[in-house]
Amino acid sequence: MTAITSSVRQPQERRDYQRINVSVPGRYMLEDKREFPCRTIDFSPNGVSVAAPVRGRVGERVVIYLDYIGRIEGNIVRHTLFGFALTLILPGNKREKIADQLTWLVNRESLEKADRRHDRLVPNLRHCILQLEDGREHLVKLDNVSISGAAIATELKLPINTKVRLGSMRGYIIRHFDKGMAVEFDAQIPIELFNEDLRL
Repeated sequence: MTAITSSVRQPQERRDYQRINVSVPGRYMLEDKREFPCRTIDFSPNGVSVAAPVRGRVGERVVIYLDYIGRIEGNIVRHTLFGFALTLILPGNKREKIADQLTWLVNRESLEKADRRHDRLVPNLRHCILQLEDGREHLVKLDNVSISGAAIATELKLPINTKVRLGSMRGYIIRHFDKGMAVEFDAQIPIELFNEDLRL
């Protein structure tokens, strides 16, 4: 499994971190307070490259809010084909925390890629009840289901990691997509029950 590695500590107490390719959605704010969506291309605790619709100017301070990571900020050091690259301005403890979060993200992506190898199907019964922890219920449509999760069509946009119950399956929100969300189940559906007549 890929992991963040660091070199011997430099005199300035600044580590050289491995830059990893990881795609994390978020939003960024330029100095003039305009906000735009973005997505990371590669990332290390020292810097990040993002795909962004508006580049800003080199040297400009940018604040970014990323899923899983939270708030980071830095200065634009160069423009790229799809956006810009930042040198991050972080205290040492925040830098170490981001290193840990990136390692977790790399591991999570590997697990999700493994999950995509599971067969997916569109069940005959497409509608299902999504129940929140406070008891509220919403009717959603199943786009597809695997033994470990489901993609649902809904106008809801629940925060990542929100605990939910989809039919009888408990789980949590792992990502958003256009007009829907993905749910990862706490336990896998028994393979003998996994067919188009499946009822969650």
